[in-house]
Amino acid sequence: MRALSAAEAPRAARAAGARVLLVLNASPYHMRKQESRYDVMRERVAENGMALVYANLVGGQDELVFDGHSLVLETDGTVVARAPGFEQTLFVVDLEHPESAGVAPLGDDLEQMRLALILGLRDYVRKNGFDAVVVSVSGGIDSAVTATLAVEALGPERVHCVSMPSRYSSAETRADARRLAENLGCDFRELPIEPVVEAYGGALSESFAGREPDVAEENLQARIRGTLVMALSNKFGWLLVASGNKSELSVGYATLYGDMAGGFALLKDVFKTDVFGLARHLNQRAGRELIPQSTIDRAPSAELREGQLDEDSLPPYSELDRVLEAYVEEDRSLDELSADGFDPDVVARAVALIDRAEYKRRQAPPGVRLRPKAFGRDRRTPITNRWKS
Repeated sequence: MRALSAAEAPRAARAAGARVLLVLNASPYHMRKQESRYDVMRERVAENGMALVYANLVGGQDELVFDGHSLVLETDGTVVARAPGFEQTLFVVDLEHPESAGVAPLGDDLEQMRLALILGLRDYVRKNGFDAVVVSVSGGIDSAVTATLAVEALGPERVHCVSMPSRYSSAETRADARRLAENLGCDFRELPIEPVVEAYGGALSESFAGREPDVAEENLQARIRGTLVMALSNKFGWLLVASGNKSELSVGYATLYGDMAGGFALLKDVFKTDVFGLARHLNQRAGRELIPQSTIDRAPSAELREGQLDEDSLPPYSELDRVLEAYVEEDRSLDELSADGFDPDVVARAVALIDRAEYKRRQAPPGVRLRPKAFGRDRRTPITNRWKS
């Protein structure tokens, strides 16, 4: 007997007297995924004249987050019942009166992003047997958002914040790192790295003789921090949650074996502009200042040299992120980007950085997938590529 196709099975069921099409699914989340799901569901309902009950998986598995949002669709394509998203719940629907179950709101992009990140981290920690996490907090926006989401996912008693200032760390960022941990109610420890930097410098002095300090010395600081926080992870069994964002990972503005060290990269698929949006959203939801306002207002800096700012090395994030979204997620070519009206200099600079940074991305830890095209699972290009567009 020939098996029925996905299109034939509902028609056969309808002919046999079925009134409801039951769909059991494990559909992973990405932003605005519900819209594409609804389009498919409405097509099935229109084709077969049956109401549709859609039951979706909830939970995290590596990069994937399954958001639930189980629902009932009437024969006219109207959503008459919908379960809350990103949480396991018993949702009982009377198919004679499905409207009585209610339609849970979907939430805006930032709220869905928040919920997906929390669920992804919580399940990664729980399902892989970790009791707690550690976050390197610098006083910057990325680590502040990472620590705040970790507390929402796990509770403050399971989140450890570590500040590792150098001589380039300002008094303001050091104070913000401590204030963040206090606001969140987390364990906080400060491990100054200057003595370790000097020891490394002494060990390398003969080899580096006659050369001016450059990015090698800057990256050394990041790698010392990575070593120290990984030692804490090793000693206490804490999962190190890296805080690099998608903008930095796209263009390689990150240090291998330094700030890229970790077991899970929570913001791996979050653009820098969205990190700022999440910071404001988290404070607004809490009704108080979890993330210090000075952290949100301060110009981003890695603080690896005197007076350093991210925009010394990169285009402004407001411009860069638009190019990254078009090139990385929408597969727009250089010619198309220029025709779209993007600044040609920003495009050329960003694309060159993106292509050159593939080797770093291959060595990054897993992180929650939020967008239709995330690095690793969805976008992977050759590191060695003689031909360039």
